[in-house]
This record gives sequence, C-alpha cells and structure tokens, in this order.
Amino acid sequence: MKTRWMFGLALMVAALSAALTGCVAVVAGAAGAGAVAWVQGRLDANLNADFERSAKAADLAIRDLQWSKISEKKDALEDTLIARTAGDRKVEIKVLKVTEETSKAEIRVGVFGDEALSLTILDKIKAHL
Repeated sequence: MKTRWMFGLALMVAALSAALTGCVAVVAGAAGAGAVAWVQGRLDANLNADFERSAKAADLAIRDLQWSKISEKKDALEDTLIARTAGDRKVEIKVLKVTEETSKAEIRVGVFGDEALSLTILDKIKAHL
C-alpha cells in the first residue's frame, strides 16, 4: 500500500514538474536569422536588421498599436521598451545586438505571455524594417 502511494506521489511530482518547466516551441523558421521561438511565455525572434533599425522599429510598433510607452532603457547593445496596452497589460520588448547586421527581439506580454499578441507585435516590428 505504501509503495503504491509513493509511486502515485512520484508520478504526480513528475507531471507537475513537467508542467511548470515551461514550453519551448519553435513557431517558425530554424536556428539563425529569421528564427522565431516561444520560450516560457516570451517570443524570441532573430531580425535581419542592425540594432539601431530594429530598436527604432520596436518603438514604431508601440506607436502603431497606440500603446503608452512607460519607459525605455538603451545602451549600445540592448534597448528595453516597456509599454501598456489600453487594457493595462504590460508589454516588454527587448532588442539585443547580435552582429553588425542582425539583432534579436524578445517580447513578453503580461506575466505569463500572450503568444498571439506577441506575434502581432513582431509583425509590426518587421513591417518597419
């Protein structure tokens, strides 16, 4: 009886651990430029544009969506934009320099992420590149 209970507990802990580790799924593309991945509530995308153009495109995407830009922190390698939607959801967009010709965007909506809205933001960014 005790063995059966321990086995059930171990199975439940394993299932819970798998559920809490987060999902890593490739949405489109492969590794390298143009790759997009959904990682633990965050959309990661490689962009075929230099850092400055990508940072400007992220800023323009926020304007296109008519969101309130709360803050921006930028240096030579990273630009972090925080915005709020009309529904007061927090949106964080990070643009990172990868090479002289490429950059990476990391997009998170809210605490747990919103894949559909993140893809919409990415489309807006790409439209300005």
